[in-house]
Amino acid sequence: MGKAGKSISKKKIVSTGDDESARGRLLAAATHLFCKNGINATGIDAIIGEAGTAKTTLYKLFGSKTNLVHAVLESEGKQWREWFIAAIEEGGGDAETKLARIFPALKSWFGEERFYGCPFINAVGEHDKDAKQFRAIAMKHKKVVLAHIEKLAGEMGAAEPEVLAHQLALLIDGAIVAAMVSRNPGVADTAGLAACSLFAPAKAKKAKRASGTPAQLLAV
Repeated sequence: MGKAGKSISKKKIVSTGDDESARGRLLAAATHLFCKNGINATGIDAIIGEAGTAKTTLYKLFGSKTNLVHAVLESEGKQWREWFIAAIEEGGGDAETKLARIFPALKSWFGEERFYGCPFINAVGEHDKDAKQFRAIAMKHKKVVLAHIEKLAGEMGAAEPEVLAHQLALLIDGAIVAAMVSRNPGVADTAGLAACSLFAPAKAKKAKRASGTPAQLLAV
């Protein structure tokens, strides 16, 4: 009975390991093909062909192509956010220095061979614009990115951190689309110049408000 138990346990471990390996290969293959060719243009056969798995394995692990798309977006979003935040935080410095690193970081991403734009913009762009499933995942991703930028904007001394964060986010999205269309990483430099031109006015606005505040309130 003891041997049987060990045997079953070993099989479970092997099976779990096989599933994790297959899941990783399917996610990697789907991510590459969805980003390069588009979600609608990529069939299940192409994904399993690149991943080297059986069709039954894909359905066992994800249930459907739609669930696989969701998993890809969740995975890609998490990886991209971790990279993005690390890239602007690396090296330390004050908040303005970190915000100024946004577009040089994007430029390095734009120059990668496998840069195909933002998977969230692409997913929403090629589906029914009234569909909520991909939009909800995209907005969840955007909120995390915006929250970090807004935090830095507040630390920098912006009068309206949320407004500055949304302005920078628009420049980020515009640069991503422009780089995807033009295949020119240098668009990040132009967007970066526009971004840096927002910093001083954002801080000056706060200073102006403070200078107009009664002295007794400043001491509170």
